Amino acid sequence: MAVELYNDGTHICLAFYDLVDEEAEHAVQCNQFLIVDGGHGALVDPGGNMTYNGLLMGMQRYFPSRNLDYILASHPDPDIIASLNKWMVTTRCRVLISKLWTRFLPHFTTGRDYSERIIGIPDEGMLIPLGGSKLKALPAHFMHSEGNFQFYDPVAKILFSGDMGASLIDHVLAGAPVKDFDAHIPSMMGFHRRYMVSNKICRYWVNMVRTLDVEMIVPQHGARFEGKEMVARFLSWIENLPCGIDLMTQDNYRAP
Repeated sequence: MAVELYNDGTHICLAFYDLVDEEAEHAVQCNQFLIVDGGHGALVDPGGNMTYNGLLMGMQRYFPSRNLDYILASHPDPDIIASLNKWMVTTRCRVLISKLWTRFLPHFTTGRDYSERIIGIPDEGMLIPLGGSKLKALPAHFMHSEGNFQFYDPVAKILFSGDMGASLIDHVLAGAPVKDFDAHIPSMMGFHRRYMVSNKICRYWVNMVRTLDVEMIVPQHGARFEGKEMVARFLSWIENLPCGIDLMTQDNYRAP
C-alpha cells in the first residue's frame, strides 16, 4: 500500500514500504518511491524482482506505468535496480545512474542494447526535468557506493537519501515516521558505522544538505524523518558519527 508523502493535486510523492513479503526474513526490508508531476513520472530505487509486481500494481492508481519517464538509481545494488530488465521491456523509461555504473547495468538485463536509454549522471550531479518541476541529483559519493546519488524534490522538499539514514527495522514499522530519535539510534548505528565510508564524507554531505530546504529525509531502508526538527536531529547525529575507515585498524587486515 502506498503512503502519500506529498500531494498538492499536481505533484505527488509516494512511498511503498511493504513490497518485500513480511515472511521473507531472508531479505532486507527496502522502500520504493514514485514522483509524479503533471502526468510525468519517475521511480526512485525501484528495487529487485521481489518488489516489481507489487510496485507495478501499486503505482497504477496514481500513474500508468507505461508512461514512466525515468528510473532514478542511487547506486547499482540489487535491492536498488535488479528489476531493471522488466522496466526496460514494459516501458520506454530512461535510467539515470552515476556515470561510473552505466556499463554495469546491462548485467541486470538480457543483453539487449539499452545504451541510448541509460544516462550517466556526472560526479557533480544534475537537474532532472519532470513535468513542470526539476529534481536534483545530489552527489553522495562513498555513502556507500563510489558513484552514489540522492534525489531532492524541491516542490515537496523531500530528500530521497538512499542508504543514508537507513534503519534496520521490521517493514511494519518502516511505514511510520520516526517519533523518538534517541530510541531510533540503535536501529541505525551498526549500519552507518559499517556502510558510510568516513566521518569526513558525512560532514561534507551534511554541509550540502543544510543549504537545501528539506522538510523530510526518506531513506531506502526503514523509517523516514519528518519535519525540520527531526531532519536537524539526524544531520547533527551523522555529522558527529565515526564510521567506516575511521574505525579500521591493522587488526582488521590480517590473513585468517
